[in-house]
Amino acid sequence: MKVLSNSCKLYTLLSALCYTYIGYFMDRKDFVVLLLLFGVLFFSLVKIIQEQRENINYLLGLGLCFRIIFAFALPNLSQDFYRFIWDGRILLEGFNPYTNLPNDLIVNPNFNIAQAQELFKSMGSLSASHFSNYPPINQLFFVIAGIFGTQSIVVATLVLRFIIIAADFGTAIFGARLLQSMGFEKYKIYWYILNPLVLIELTGNLHFEGVMLFFFIWGIYLLHQNKWKTAAVAIALSIATKLLPLILLPLFFQKLGWKKSFVFYTILIGINVVLFIPFLSTAMAENYSNTIALWFVNFEFNASLYYIIREIGFYYKGYNIIHSTGKVIPILIIIFILLQSFFGKNKTTPDLLKSILLVLSIYFFVSTTIHPWYVINLVLVSVFTKYKFPIVWSFTVVLSYFAYSGQLFKENLMLIAIEYAVVFWFMFRELELKPIEIYKRLQSKVLNSFSIKA
Repeated sequence: MKVLSNSCKLYTLLSALCYTYIGYFMDRKDFVVLLLLFGVLFFSLVKIIQEQRENINYLLGLGLCFRIIFAFALPNLSQDFYRFIWDGRILLEGFNPYTNLPNDLIVNPNFNIAQAQELFKSMGSLSASHFSNYPPINQLFFVIAGIFGTQSIVVATLVLRFIIIAADFGTAIFGARLLQSMGFEKYKIYWYILNPLVLIELTGNLHFEGVMLFFFIWGIYLLHQNKWKTAAVAIALSIATKLLPLILLPLFFQKLGWKKSFVFYTILIGINVVLFIPFLSTAMAENYSNTIALWFVNFEFNASLYYIIREIGFYYKGYNIIHSTGKVIPILIIIFILLQSFFGKNKTTPDLLKSILLVLSIYFFVSTTIHPWYVINLVLVSVFTKYKFPIVWSFTVVLSYFAYSGQLFKENLMLIAIEYAVVFWFMFRELELKPIEIYKRLQSKVLNSFSIKA
């Protein structure tokens, strides 16, 4: 076993102290402190991986130890977990979270769950006024937390955290195997496992992107092993945890071909239909689709290209055009995905993962809402490519937390501009693209299409 240097011990200790402070003492209004802690954590991450890249056991142990630090901490950077616990408990009482609003249940005389008032107030008015948008497998985990933590928010939180940690280590196992089979070094998976954003937003704040990503990367590994039917099951479970992988499904067509694709998509869709059947009703379908649509036409947070479009709309229209752009953007994304699916290179696993990274990046760049934990999706996929701009973004995205630093929620557009300027600059460098050259190429293509010599 490689002997640890004093510097590595120092970075490990600093990281542990930072995670302890964030887990138990952090107030998300303390933006400057959060930014400094993120800086220390990312610097330490780079140094630790540089020195211990061949010491996989140490990196794995470190990932576990850092996660254990959060064991009994209640999330302090996100209040979503209160809704998770709420959904689990009302399901155990026979209420459908897709057809029952918290606002209605809390005044229902027949409604009685432990700590109802605390959960209701803590989830926030926005969550309380909308139906649940979490798919069935996610709801299953909420129910498990409700079974073991019926009377205790702390115990329910502990159960949810255990599930997320278990998923992360599943990702470490299958991610390392996939990397090795693709010709990469196994240590690369620890850019994800030890990433501060991953630790804080998943283990700390209990977001279930990590569980979704475990099923997804397990599915990609199985697909790489030509076990495509089992891969369909794993990816179906990924979609049933979080819906995001739905937009990636057309990308699998080239790799599978017509016959396999038909069976693959049939298995995948069939599993999700079966999982939704217990909740299915006309009201559920309407509520669920309307809730999902809100992310495109109502909510705005930490967007990049959309904010530029919005400012153009203000200039020409004099009002926020989100209701118009929110309807157009999904259509443009679908067109782009279909073009990438049928005309891009997706036949090999490396090419497929590169396409997935491209599609997700474009999707997030044009989205109206980008919470920090969304970037985690890109971080994991980037591990299997040569691109590192998502890891850079996983650091700069902390700038979005400035919005919570005042008495009122308010974004600082200058900080958001810095966040994305750094990401785009790094991405353009990795892609070896320069904005001026891109403009010249587009100009040349347009002119040529009209048979005009420049």
